[in-house]
Amino acid sequence: MLIDNSDYFIAFEALTDSRSLPAKHYFSGFDRAHDTYNAISAASDGKIYYALSSDNYEIGGQMYVYDPATDSIKFLGDLTTICGEQDLKAIPQGKSHVRFYERNGKLYFSTHVGYYQLIDGMDRLPETAPEGYQLYPGGHFLSYDLKTEQFEDLATVPGGEGMVSMTMDRDRGHMYGISWPNGNFIHYDLDNNVFKNLGPISHRGEAGTPGEDFRSLCRSLFVDARDGSVYFSVAEGDIFTYNPETEILRKLENVDLRLDYFGKYDPTRPGSMSYNWRKIFWYPAENVAYGVHGNSGYLFRFDPKAETIEIVERITSGPSRKSGMFDQFSYGYLGFQLGPDQQTIYYLTGGPIYENGKRIKGEDQIAKGAAKGLENLHLITYQLSTQTYIDHGPIFYGDGERPTYVNSIAVGNDGSIYTLARFTHEGKTIQDLVKIPNPFN
Repeated sequence: MLIDNSDYFIAFEALTDSRSLPAKHYFSGFDRAHDTYNAISAASDGKIYYALSSDNYEIGGQMYVYDPATDSIKFLGDLTTICGEQDLKAIPQGKSHVRFYERNGKLYFSTHVGYYQLIDGMDRLPETAPEGYQLYPGGHFLSYDLKTEQFEDLATVPGGEGMVSMTMDRDRGHMYGISWPNGNFIHYDLDNNVFKNLGPISHRGEAGTPGEDFRSLCRSLFVDARDGSVYFSVAEGDIFTYNPETEILRKLENVDLRLDYFGKYDPTRPGSMSYNWRKIFWYPAENVAYGVHGNSGYLFRFDPKAETIEIVERITSGPSRKSGMFDQFSYGYLGFQLGPDQQTIYYLTGGPIYENGKRIKGEDQIAKGAAKGLENLHLITYQLSTQTYIDHGPIFYGDGERPTYVNSIAVGNDGSIYTLARFTHEGKTIQDLVKIPNPFN
């Protein structure tokens, strides 16, 4: 069933259209807050936990919690201080690039570098530290106790690399991820405190030379709850799996993501996620995973045992579906999650803007993950049991401005949507918490 609330060209004067959604932005107190990816989640206490990024070498990322009951925000800590590196005088823990995973009353997550060095026209892991500073010491695996409000530093990523992606097997206590920029596969056995680096999974990852050994790295992994196997994709479209019992990392031989519907890519070139899936989650009701390919916006169903992929629906915005064009964010969007009812997918994605009946075009190609041009933010829901797609329309702040650079999502117990987005605060563009009311109310 298709319910498309966007069968109109969106112009600026359409901000008052009843089909648009309002959004409220908050200022958490961090006026250096930069673009954040993934790092927001709802916890069992009903609160929303999130990290704000820093791209500055003088200060690290900051962690906060929002309480919907009191409509208030509390500062929890500086990521560098949480990692015990406040006196190290090194490039700080600038961000968390992953969701928070709850297990036995604690939230588990990892940290990443936020300060980059421009090398050969690309943002790279710094090779030369700012004067008076040391190079980045490497990302950390961390936990936060919801009751005691205490953090614990669990492990450090070797080689001075950050963690660009992570997932957790909450039943068995294993954390998995991919390091940046070289793309090492990391396995941390929490209960036994065993850390394993299984080496690079995709040439030289994002440390490589474009046109040669450069490969965009997967931003989302999932665990098959039945046997604890973890899965991730690579830029060429192959899918890999690892099981902690066998300790074997292998490529699936009968399935890949090189589908015509996803588009054609040169995996050696930056500027897209290539054939990688953008975001994916395990769906226990069917013992499959549902994922989205970032650039094309196709929802797919992946059965890891049968080694099959089925295209389900294109869940881009209504205007995007009509235009036939990819979204403007070159990597696609990370705001993709199963809701509290365990039936409804929530997806924050882009929608083209039209002026005088013509679509505003952006750059044809850029060399990193960024927006090629301005577009609207839309909320899409897709109900799995009834196969119902709804575009709830574009989202605007109270002053008529658009939320931009949105690559995160959390859904509260009351159906409110939370994300981290850009807006103007005291004349400066920052990224901070944004709340969107329950679209079904």
